[in-house]
Formats: sequence, structure tokens, C-alpha cells
Amino acid sequence: MIYASWILIIVMIVLAILSIQVKDLIAAVVAMGAVSLVISLLFLFLQAPDVAMAEASIGAALTMAIYIIVVRKTERREK
Repeated sequence: MIYASWILIIVMIVLAILSIQVKDLIAAVVAMGAVSLVISLLFLFLQAPDVAMAEASIGAALTMAIYIIVVRKTERREK
């Protein structure tokens, strides 16, 4: 269980760096949503299913949907 937590933490860090480095804003938003899903998995490992469900539904789904709507109304690529 400890190894799975460390693997998830490493994946979360890689996804966070990816969301900063990528020039396509939709890809950056998807990477941020993936970070939020990994955080919700970490909350499940910490025996906090209510927090994990809230993070997955609000942090990943709702926030990612709002960001995608905003990015679609602007330019998709960063200059």
C-alpha cells in the first residue's frame, strides 16, 4: 500500500509538471483534472472516501468542465 501511494505521488507530480509545460491549453486542463483524480485516489488510500468523492466530483469533473468551456471561448494554443 505504501508503494502504491508513492507511485501515485510521483504520477501526480509528473502530471502537474506536464500541465505547466504543455502549450495546448485543453491538454493542460486535462492534465490538471488527472492530478485531481490522482489526489482523490490518494484520499481513498488514506481512508477518506467522502473527501475522495468530493475531490473527484468537484475538483476533477466540475472544475475541468468549467476550464474547458472557458478555453473553448478563447484561443486554444498559448503563444
